[in-house]
Amino acid sequence: MSEKIDSKYYYIIKNWLEIKEKIHIKALSCGRRPEEIKVIAVSKTHDTEKIEVAFKAGVEFFGENYVQELVSKYEYFANRGLKPKWHFIGHLQTNKVKYIVPFIDMIHTVDSIRLANEIEKRAENYNKIIDVLIQVNTSGEESKSGCEPYETEELVKYCLSLKHLKVKGLMTIGTFSEDEIIIRSEFQLLRNLLYETNKNLSLNLTELSMGMTHDYEIAIEEGATYLRIGTAIFGQRIY
Repeated sequence: MSEKIDSKYYYIIKNWLEIKEKIHIKALSCGRRPEEIKVIAVSKTHDTEKIEVAFKAGVEFFGENYVQELVSKYEYFANRGLKPKWHFIGHLQTNKVKYIVPFIDMIHTVDSIRLANEIEKRAENYNKIIDVLIQVNTSGEESKSGCEPYETEELVKYCLSLKHLKVKGLMTIGTFSEDEIIIRSEFQLLRNLLYETNKNLSLNLTELSMGMTHDYEIAIEEGATYLRIGTAIFGQRIY
């Protein structure tokens, strides 16, 4: 893509600026500092041209769900001398860890000791420390990944014992619902789990990855530090 942006992608820049402004206003309205809230542009299925427009507009973090797609996009940008920060936000199979460890900035979906051990093994091969979040299933839905809430503290404790993982906080995928009470209760659960884990293990973990396009304003009110926003930036996904 040339430096001149194709006019068909102007909407991405407009969307990004609008999202930033909404986050700023919402953060201030609930007594938070806007700069502590970071946006991960969920770029899965979106092509590299769109991602490049967003990156040049100021988006720093991009979230991908599929290993092969992430590797392909990483190579595209690396070949162009561009360095977006890549976050893996999908369910991660242990046999795929080796493909993303060399360049991933954060993994949001550590939900088992088995996965943590695999990340540790692969990260050690590259002499690299990887930031991770512990994924918690706050909704109780069987279709969702994540450890059970009562398992959170033990999983955090185990990951802290691994030399090549750096636990930064917790992550959840809220119920896709129009019921604000349900959404808010799940975000509150994650926030409370972080508080209890910090208290019981004498830690100071700060990151809460929660909230997407449809519920990110609630997530801000409940303490989110990472928002995973895709549709509101890139438009509807085409599968």
